[in-house]
Amino acid sequence: MDRVWAWDHPVAVREVLEDLQRDRTLAYTTVMTVMDNLHRKGLLTREKEGRAYLYRPAQTREQHTAAFMGEVLAGSTDRQVTLLHFLEQIPADEVAGLRQALGEHVPGGNAQ
Repeated sequence: MDRVWAWDHPVAVREVLEDLQRDRTLAYTTVMTVMDNLHRKGLLTREKEGRAYLYRPAQTREQHTAAFMGEVLAGSTDRQVTLLHFLEQIPADEVAGLRQALGEHVPGGNAQ
């Protein structure tokens, strides 16, 4: 996903493979299988171009991270305590930014 998020255009399996091969040797079919699995899980969208598919992220990295955080919180028996433990781990300036964002947040998911 990191490789696909890094580009601002749809990518073919071959493009991802060539990028990954700078670090290690992989088979085309391995990358194709992983990207197909990510598509089936809803993490990538794809459209056919010629004989190949072009893939793009279904969500931004930030949207995906927020959804993952929501899943983690849903698994907690006490969301508030879990959030408090999380806040203990982040720097004070990020806590201040979070407070500001919460102050600007309008119920229903829209910001002013």
